[in-house]
Amino acid sequence: MATNALAAYNAALELTMLNAIQSASRPFAIFMKYGFKRLLPGLLILSGVQVGSALAAGFGDPFNTDALAPPRPALYGPAVQGAAPCATPQSAAPLALLEVVDLALCNNPQTREVWANARAQAAQVGVAEAAYLPGLSGSVSASRNWTDTAGRSSPYDQNSAGLTLSYLLYDFGARDATLENARQLLAAAAATQDSTVQAVFLAAVQAFYQAQASVTALVAAQESERASKESFNAAEARYKVGASTPADKLQAQTAWSQATLNRITAEGALKNAQGALANVIGQDAHRPPSLVPAAEVTPGEAFERDVNALVDEARRLRPDLLAAEAQVRAAAANLDAVRAAGRPSIALTAASNRLDVESSPVTHASSLGVTLSIPFFSGFAPTYRVRAAEAQVDARGAQRDLLRLQVALDVWNAYQNLHTSTQALRTSADLLNSASQSGQVALGRYKAGVGSILDVLNAQSALASARLQRVQAALNWNVSRATLAQSMGSLDYSLLQTLPGVASTEGLSKP
Repeated sequence: MATNALAAYNAALELTMLNAIQSASRPFAIFMKYGFKRLLPGLLILSGVQVGSALAAGFGDPFNTDALAPPRPALYGPAVQGAAPCATPQSAAPLALLEVVDLALCNNPQTREVWANARAQAAQVGVAEAAYLPGLSGSVSASRNWTDTAGRSSPYDQNSAGLTLSYLLYDFGARDATLENARQLLAAAAATQDSTVQAVFLAAVQAFYQAQASVTALVAAQESERASKESFNAAEARYKVGASTPADKLQAQTAWSQATLNRITAEGALKNAQGALANVIGQDAHRPPSLVPAAEVTPGEAFERDVNALVDEARRLRPDLLAAEAQVRAAAANLDAVRAAGRPSIALTAASNRLDVESSPVTHASSLGVTLSIPFFSGFAPTYRVRAAEAQVDARGAQRDLLRLQVALDVWNAYQNLHTSTQALRTSADLLNSASQSGQVALGRYKAGVGSILDVLNAQSALASARLQRVQAALNWNVSRATLAQSMGSLDYSLLQTLPGVASTEGLSKP
């Protein structure tokens, strides 16, 4: 049944081709008419080669390069017992900091891009390892030929098929250097992924606390607006009974209007912060998530570790510096590969060919040998390739040294910012407490008729400023802690456990 199907396919294919060339020239028509049947087996053989290639591709990952690639960026999974990586939330419940960071790592296009780049570089390691295996290629040809003798055309067919096996035995380290280059580039890609993950991690932390701070700032603005309205009502009441001047009422009304304007500005800032948060976690800005309420911030002991030790630790852990180191090693391996490319190579070759010429005996030819290739002269191109590779090594080294200096600066700035924000957070609590009491006393004195409206307005203005400074100090402290960890290359799940706004991992959604 299979033979009949193949015959029917051949007949249909020949008929289609003949109909397509009815208007063609006579020699080509003759070839298609009489030589197509001889050419068809060759086409089928080529199809078989394609099928063989597809089967070879079916091995998938024979060098197990998937194990070399870094895992998908995610906060949950191995880091959190019982939690699934990149699990889709099953409800619209408010998000805690852990969930915001996990969504950012899973959905942000930046993390997906660097993960794809790392997997692509892992595949390049497989390409380099494939050079250690022999190569097998086949060739098939079929032709229709004519010879003219005394004005008479004599056609004849010629078919040939062959297999060639080649195996590179020795190349003075070119393959080893190419493989080492691919491995170092993979290490650089993995470190770059880690660096991008930490950058997105920090951006998610900043966006989370900025959104929470914006909510708190809006509440503070609403409270200031309420207090300004109360002062206006008190001034208006005293004005109606003749106990105050119109100036007191107008000043109180001005302060109330200013407080209302501040509240409107705070509402706009909240919308912007929510949109930025949605963008970080890979969602549309006009669909921001809801967050858990902001927790009270209580700074612990100051970070008293030696800055020198922090810099040394950062230079050991920073993923971008590790990537730069890997780039230097990759450039050195590439230099070795370029140098080896100008040296001789030894290869084993084996071939088998079959030639079938019409009216002649079928001939078979086989060969087995060793080939020594010696590049004597290539127009000085190898010399300049080596010079370019040497310069690339120097350039990569300079980039690494520049980054080492930047690491020290990042750690120093982050350390000082954390120290400053810790002191500011403690002082802002005292400022808010004293400003709140002063506002209450000033308003009480004014209602009792023994104080002026200016005292009330000044006290309320100071209280509003103290509320905002408290909000900003809490935001700066939360972000400064995460920034210091990121500058040291240690921003991870364990740090989030010590930050406010982190919910328990129990009850997380699982697939």
